[in-house]
Amino acid sequence: MRNILAEIITIGDEILIGQIVDTNSAWIGKELNDIGIKVYQITSVQDNEDHILQAFSNAEDRVDLIIVTGGLGPTKDDITKKTMCKYFDCDLITDTQVLEDITKLFAQMSREMNDVQRGQALVPRVAKAIRNENGTAPGIWIEKQNKIFISMPGVPYEMKGIMNNSVLPMLQEYFETPAIVHKTILTQGVGETIIAEKIKDFENELPTHIKLAYLPAVGSVRLRLSAFGKNKNELQNEIDALVSSLMKEIEKYVFGFDEDTLEKVIGELLKKCNSTIAVAESCTGGYISHLITKVPGSSDYLKGSVVSYANEIKIRILGVEQKSINENGAVSQQVVEQMAANILKKFDVDYSIATSGIAGPTGGSVEKPVGTVWIAVASKDKVVSQMYLMGNNRERTIERTSLTALMMMRKMILNI
Repeated sequence: MRNILAEIITIGDEILIGQIVDTNSAWIGKELNDIGIKVYQITSVQDNEDHILQAFSNAEDRVDLIIVTGGLGPTKDDITKKTMCKYFDCDLITDTQVLEDITKLFAQMSREMNDVQRGQALVPRVAKAIRNENGTAPGIWIEKQNKIFISMPGVPYEMKGIMNNSVLPMLQEYFETPAIVHKTILTQGVGETIIAEKIKDFENELPTHIKLAYLPAVGSVRLRLSAFGKNKNELQNEIDALVSSLMKEIEKYVFGFDEDTLEKVIGELLKKCNSTIAVAESCTGGYISHLITKVPGSSDYLKGSVVSYANEIKIRILGVEQKSINENGAVSQQVVEQMAANILKKFDVDYSIATSGIAGPTGGSVEKPVGTVWIAVASKDKVVSQMYLMGNNRERTIERTSLTALMMMRKMILNI
């Protein structure tokens, strides 16, 4: 069984000038990968006929499937359909089913159609129209000598609807694709080089049909195992066994799998033990609270938070001793432990997190350079604190500190 290769072509000046971010390609790539089609290349081109034609020709030479997004709107700058007609040497014709769909859509909105909107029903003569249930521009499917060209609107909501409802099932029927199984192991608190050293024997012994990828991010590293073959159940069993083996080497760094996040994991643990939490933040400026509240249902366990950026707030609201700040500074073990212990009592919760640090770019010293952070987590039984050096990038320090704090809280809840 041969590999099926795809190229994604995004059309639009707005992508090239940075006016919008191309999220479509990342989403399409993941969906294709899930059905066994590998993305060979992603190309972005301007709204220019010659440029688009060259991109089509280049893609046809190297892949089996070309997916195009953008340029299907009703205005003059949307030239994808006309350019496709030139590439495939055909004209535009009205698709009666698409026209009927558009007519019904405008009737539901109690709006009259004009000629520009009717033009959305025009498709290349050699194409099969793919219905768009979320808009007026249909998708387009063209077959040419065992190559498939698919064009879809650039609006993510419309594109995803067409992909899920039609394109993905059609591709699975057209191509004989290999089975692919992925498993992502999520780690925090250690860099990719350290992990690579710890699992080098494991990695060297992987069979040729299974690949390991390192996907580092701020404060975390994802390890993705990918297995390729004919039988999905057999591949899944292989991956499960490998994950069990891998966990023996790095379990203390692992907080979840696949689509998990630390904030989601923390929420599930708190719900499971029917517990509540509060947060006292200084250098993270509310970012930990933001992460926790991103999770639906977080109101079940988050009682509240205090962003005590100024020392007077640490003292007046959180009850930190003035003496502790005078003698040790706001960025110290004594202060951060008092922040964690006192908000626990004040908010009457089961667990708390506190942070205090120097995010930078100024404010550091020889004793406490920029990036110095103290984190404390507390329960009704104990307080645990740790000092970290997070580096001199302000945004990365805030993000890394927040993830590290959540990982410390996870360990406290699990008592590990």
